[in-house]
Amino acid sequence: MILILLKLQPEDTPIDLDELKADLTLRQEQEGELKALLDQQKNEEAKIEAEISTLAGETRALEEEVAATEETTREKIAELDTLKERILKSPPAQKADVVQSDQGGEEEYLLGLKVEGRRIAFLIDTSASMTDENLIDIIKRKSGTDQDKMDGPKWKRTQRIVKWLANRIPKTSDAVFIGFNETAFPIGPSVWFRGSDASSVQHVFSSIDSVVPTNATNLEAALQAAKQKSDLPTNYYVVTDGLPTEGDSNYGSLNPFASCTSLFGKSSIITGECRRKLFEYTVRNYGVQAGVPVNVILLPLEGDPGAAPSYWSWTYATGGLLISPAENWP
Repeated sequence: MILILLKLQPEDTPIDLDELKADLTLRQEQEGELKALLDQQKNEEAKIEAEISTLAGETRALEEEVAATEETTREKIAELDTLKERILKSPPAQKADVVQSDQGGEEEYLLGLKVEGRRIAFLIDTSASMTDENLIDIIKRKSGTDQDKMDGPKWKRTQRIVKWLANRIPKTSDAVFIGFNETAFPIGPSVWFRGSDASSVQHVFSSIDSVVPTNATNLEAALQAAKQKSDLPTNYYVVTDGLPTEGDSNYGSLNPFASCTSLFGKSSIITGECRRKLFEYTVRNYGVQAGVPVNVILLPLEGDPGAAPSYWSWTYATGGLLISPAENWP
């Protein structure tokens, strides 16, 4: 047996070059697209990183700004606390008074009240009720000594008010102080004096310190005394605590006062209604003319509720002010 091995040479398979070229071109195009996409992604990534960096910078800037604002706020709060403490510890601002006074409350204005005018008449109530606020205390002081009356807390306050007003007179203005109870009398010089006249202002100070508050309240007498000055006042300031209780007129012949027997000397008690009628009559017949402001500093008094509305009507009609100051002023 003979085994014969034959090696057959396969036929050469023809290669399609065109197909290979087309495949190569396709792959090259795909590679280019992938590279373009990769470049685009890298660009977008770079943009995002730049934005992140920018935001990080802005965040740091904001954090620094917030820190600076907080520091400034702390400094402002510290300054405010220091200023508050300084204000609490510092004395009230004072003007250059003609006569120095150690009293407080030297502010130029009191709730809008300013001392002004060419010729200023100050009418100061010196009646018995100016010693205290409560009727029982007023009655007690009436039966006491002159020193008891002068030591009354409301009278001490009245003295401070008079001195406050005297030191607020404009230097170029003329002024006169008139006290009134049953009658009218000068407090200090009896004639007009300049606000710049230190000796006259000092005379007002010493005079008010020697006045004894007593007797009834005669507003009519004060108004008549002011009108009898060489020149009429251009501004009025009235310090009182209630409606008048007495006048100078012949009330017996006036019908509105038929029931007000105290005005005829037949009774020692005057009613609130009679006081109101007396005030209205006094203002109507002896009050100041139009264009002359009347300002009233009304101190508290028990049992006279009609005083505030009556005095307000008077001041409002003249273009003045009614002031009922806090108990710690001046």
